[in-house]
Amino acid sequence: MRVLVTGAAGSIGTVVCAGLVDRGWQVAGLDVAAEPEGFTGGAWFTVDCADADAVAAVFTELEDSGPLDAVVHLASIPDEASLPVILESHVVTTGALLDAMVAHSVSRIFYASSNHAVGRTPRSDLVDTEVPPRPDTFYGVGKVAAEALLRLYVDRYSVDAVAARIGSFLPQPETRRHLSTWLSHDDAVRMVHASLTAPDPGFAVIYGISANTRAWWDLEAGRALGYEPQDDAESFAATIERRPESEDDRVEAAHVGGPFVTETYYRPALDRA
Repeated sequence: MRVLVTGAAGSIGTVVCAGLVDRGWQVAGLDVAAEPEGFTGGAWFTVDCADADAVAAVFTELEDSGPLDAVVHLASIPDEASLPVILESHVVTTGALLDAMVAHSVSRIFYASSNHAVGRTPRSDLVDTEVPPRPDTFYGVGKVAAEALLRLYVDRYSVDAVAARIGSFLPQPETRRHLSTWLSHDDAVRMVHASLTAPDPGFAVIYGISANTRAWWDLEAGRALGYEPQDDAESFAATIERRPESEDDRVEAAHVGGPFVTETYYRPALDRA
């Protein structure tokens, strides 16, 4: 099975590429950055995903050596920015990949969405995939818009698309919030692999976290696709500094998006500074 991974030089991309190779996938990498040292996949393309012509050329080149089975779309700006920048990074890139997929009969895409698509949801009960989108930033808006674009292409062209609202991807949790939102490296690979191999998912939204005892998001949708996380942030709980009266902890626990809901992240949509 052959897969194209965008954002392959990033923190998630390097882990996922290596993990998929270990599971027998033939991996091609794509990123605006040059091929990183130690890349274990096959072909590498230094390309901007927002350049539709360049993306189409990548698919044509890959097709010359055999069919491409899936795309793992991880490329994006991983933080807040102005609305036009966010839309290009998250939505335009997704559109370019989807158009190339349709043109080359590639039927499966995994998309790295974010918990910030529902970040303004108040923290109370376990949040499932039925809650309405409630972004906390333009970054979250971009993820919601990209999910909607995936839904459109699933309905129009019968591709399969899995959007994973990823929590805190780290080697290990570093704050009390991370005890609820952590996604381990190994579980990230398990999640992507399950999303690429699940039979006929259609359009699916899942939460990208490990099997955390204190989880804020429901893992049932992921488990329905075969994602069975094995790690739990709770094993690191004793290593995290306790801040029982900390304002930071209270803010981070008030909404599922944590600090992204605070005024620190407020900015004009068309910020020209």
